Amino acid sequence: MVLFICRRVLSTNVFLKKPIFPKKAKSEGEASSFVDYKRVTCKAGKGGNGMVSFFKGYRVPFGGPDGGDGGNGGHVIFKSDKKTKDLSQLTSVIKAGNGEYGMSKSCHGKSASHRIINVPLNTIISRPKIDEINIKEEIIELVNDGEIFIAARGGAGGHGNQFYVSNEIRKPTKAEIGGLGEELVYDVEMGVMAFGGFVGFPNVGKSTLLRAISRAKPKVASYPFTTLKPHVGVVEYDDFLQISIADIPGLIKGAHLDYGLGSSFLQHIKRCQCLIYVIDVSLGDYEEQYEILKNELELYKKGISDKPTMIVLSKMDLGKNINTSKIQQLFNNIKVFPVSSKNREGLVELLTHVREIHDFYNNSIN
Repeated sequence: MVLFICRRVLSTNVFLKKPIFPKKAKSEGEASSFVDYKRVTCKAGKGGNGMVSFFKGYRVPFGGPDGGDGGNGGHVIFKSDKKTKDLSQLTSVIKAGNGEYGMSKSCHGKSASHRIINVPLNTIISRPKIDEINIKEEIIELVNDGEIFIAARGGAGGHGNQFYVSNEIRKPTKAEIGGLGEELVYDVEMGVMAFGGFVGFPNVGKSTLLRAISRAKPKVASYPFTTLKPHVGVVEYDDFLQISIADIPGLIKGAHLDYGLGSSFLQHIKRCQCLIYVIDVSLGDYEEQYEILKNELELYKKGISDKPTMIVLSKMDLGKNINTSKIQQLFNNIKVFPVSSKNREGLVELLTHVREIHDFYNNSIN
């Protein structure tokens, strides 16, 4: 009798959870921006009109009423879908089809199909603010995969003349007009845009850093405000986990008062679960840079800076004789990572810490 002993050998890479850096951008050409907010007008379909008709057959020139009912108009429905990543597929006006008219010989018109729009998980749908008195009304948040919200209901189909037959009226000559569909305006926004978001002044290397750690390709140039819209990249790890990181347009002092690009892009930051402050070492005054950025976030929305935080010292290849240990002491318990996106230095340590925060965040929720 021969006994075989089998041993399973596991690769140590499974436990290290190292990031996998991209070899090239996902495609050539201009990068597509990330859409996390849209104001849409939902127009449901109109119901079909009923038919006025009387039966005519062989030797029956004047038969009874046989006008059919009109079909119902289609609804406009939002449906949460885990495979949908942003709101770029939403148009400004979303229309559903109209119901068909009723026909003779008691044939009812065909009801229109519903217009179903897929949106990402955690999408928040609300009615917009009309004036200073009426506040924005949040209606629903689609959290789980497959949840639906009927944004606009289609009109009912009108009755044909056969519906109005009674003992008193044997040959009615009237039919009902189809009902109008609802037309409503909604603000559709993503509750979670990305796990991590880059926060920093213009031209500090946020877009270059996103290019270095993901296959995203935001525009990179040597002048301020190169990034005008957010871009999201996906960081991949060797255990197949993916973490999304957002490149937020640069902010300046007074951004909450609409200075620079204004305060509208600050809403993107509140949809990130982790804040990654990007500080340019060539500008100096590291603590002042951080305090200005943090203060702008707090002035926009109190408590937004309480999220998990880390600091990236960008453009380390341009700095000379920089003592990173002294800089770490300036920020107490906040982890500081010296990074050179150009030379790809310090990226592994940064992304490993991002993974640690991601895992801790998910475990605390579950």
